Amino acid sequence: MTPPILRPATSLDAPDIAAIYNHYIAHTTITFEEQAVTGAEMAERITSVHAQELPWLVLEQNGAILGYAYATPWRARSAYRHSVEATVYLAHDIQRQGHGKRLYAQLLEELQARGLHAVIGGIALPNDASVGLHEHLGFQQVAQFREVGQKFGAWIDVGYWQRNF
Repeated sequence: MTPPILRPATSLDAPDIAAIYNHYIAHTTITFEEQAVTGAEMAERITSVHAQELPWLVLEQNGAILGYAYATPWRARSAYRHSVEATVYLAHDIQRQGHGKRLYAQLLEELQARGLHAVIGGIALPNDASVGLHEHLGFQQVAQFREVGQKFGAWIDVGYWQRNF
């Protein structure tokens, strides 16, 4: 088995990325999406991120996508142009092996190289693994909104973690 590699995502990766994400949609409150996404929808998202000159990375091993990370603009108004929101997802069966840290660290390097200033991570709470990952990589909690989402009949808090370069 060859070691996993990090590379930019392409639209050809969209079905595998959608499969990873759809697990979290169907089984967790980590994402507030409630309907599965198609490969075509995910390909549009990848294209949109690249069109905004932001990175979308995948972790691939032996042709299989193990996870992905990307950034989107934090807000639309021009004064926010130096701030992004970052996201990372791993296939549910390979967590806690350092893959998320590797993906997110590379994403942060690429964001810093692009001259961005602030990276924000939104986390549906509770989520000790995501909080730990963000704090390990230098993020600090800056906000928590109570009961702002509802999924599977439960109200969910969302916390925001931020790291500046």
